[in-house]
Amino acid sequence: MTIRKILIVIPAYNEEDNITTVINELRDEYPSYDYVIVNDGSLDRTSRICKENGFNLISLPINLGLSGAFQTGMKFAYRNGYDAALQFDADGQHDPAYIGAMVERMEQTDADIVIGSRFVEDKKTFGMRAAGNSVISAFVYLTTHKKILDSTSGMRLYSRRLMGLYAKYMNFEPEPDTIAYLIRCGAKVEEIQVNMRKRMAGHSYFNFSSIFKYMVRVCSSILFMQWFRGKEKL
Repeated sequence: MTIRKILIVIPAYNEEDNITTVINELRDEYPSYDYVIVNDGSLDRTSRICKENGFNLISLPINLGLSGAFQTGMKFAYRNGYDAALQFDADGQHDPAYIGAMVERMEQTDADIVIGSRFVEDKKTFGMRAAGNSVISAFVYLTTHKKILDSTSGMRLYSRRLMGLYAKYMNFEPEPDTIAYLIRCGAKVEEIQVNMRKRMAGHSYFNFSSIFKYMVRVCSSILFMQWFRGKEKL
């Protein structure tokens, strides 16, 4: 597989304190890669800052959530002939230094998805989020027999054929249950080690309650709901 055109899709909701640093770092590291910020109905100055700086921007009139914003970016990538699309956070946690290695792994292995994983070489730390990750990974393995070490990583590179599915179907979300479903459809998934950074500014919506609800929803989908979906032909 040869990847010539890559689009970095950056969903952003209320990231006025982070977005300029994130984009400037991306452009410094990979000036040849295209990017698009999908402003997900932000209530702060995210959209205004992007416009003032001339950033590539798609601005949604209302907040659709991560899935809607990401699918908007995937539709843009698919319609404009990109070979691969990278899901990339707007809060500064994802390090662009690893993008080249992810692209190289996809080219070498013909993978459909390459996950930037925190746990290929490093052990998981203790905590609620790490425990939730382990539980979800166990459910993915139970239903697919594929070991995914970092099932909740949001740094993922998608091939064009999967880009088309995300662009066309509303029930394709950038979540572990969709990854499990795609593995069952025959998608090839690879992981490479990355290091995640702390959010530069602002606050994560994750707390004990939200992590628990997320874990229950995703695991229920992996175990039950995904089996009612007909397998896509990849």
